[in-house]
Amino acid sequence: MEHKKINGCLEKFRSVNNRTLVVVDYANVVNWEASLGWKIGIKELSRLVKILSSGNKLLRRFYFGSDFGRDEKVPIMTTFCSTIMNKAKINNFHIVTKNVKYIFNNNYKKGFIKKCNLDIEMAMDMLIERKKYDQLILFSGDGDMIHALKYLKENYNKTIYVFCARGHIGREMIDGLKQGTISKIFYTEDFNYRLEKKD
Repeated sequence: MEHKKINGCLEKFRSVNNRTLVVVDYANVVNWEASLGWKIGIKELSRLVKILSSGNKLLRRFYFGSDFGRDEKVPIMTTFCSTIMNKAKINNFHIVTKNVKYIFNNNYKKGFIKKCNLDIEMAMDMLIERKKYDQLILFSGDGDMIHALKYLKENYNKTIYVFCARGHIGREMIDGLKQGTISKIFYTEDFNYRLEKKD
């Protein structure tokens, strides 16, 4: 997608951005970086999101797990997690979180895996906040979200957009676009001039 066309789309969003909910599944977003070959800055992401959604902070939602390390009872976040949370807060996102769980098993390379799925929280918030928005922009290519998106489209006539990276989008999302649940899919690669971390 050419920059000129992107800028035209963003101008259209400006006219309705007081009635647009943006949902950022940041764990999903971070996973795009290996394929992209560049990092997505939270500050840069925030600047784009503020074009898409202005006004009420609750409409700019940032979902990410709180990681307190292997000893989950220690009330200190890991440095990586703390840095992300602080940047999201500074950049005026409404943060939605829950604790990361450590599941221990010697069959895993590190002896454990980390788990923190916020799909339910995202789906519930989209429904709870439905009277505050007409457009929804989801930063996630996770096909598990399509059921919630379909419900919002069919029952509340929400206009839905998905933002993801190529190779990181579920088949269900592609089908949702073909079936009219999703109005458009935007690809991160086309927005590198706006999203690439500068510092």
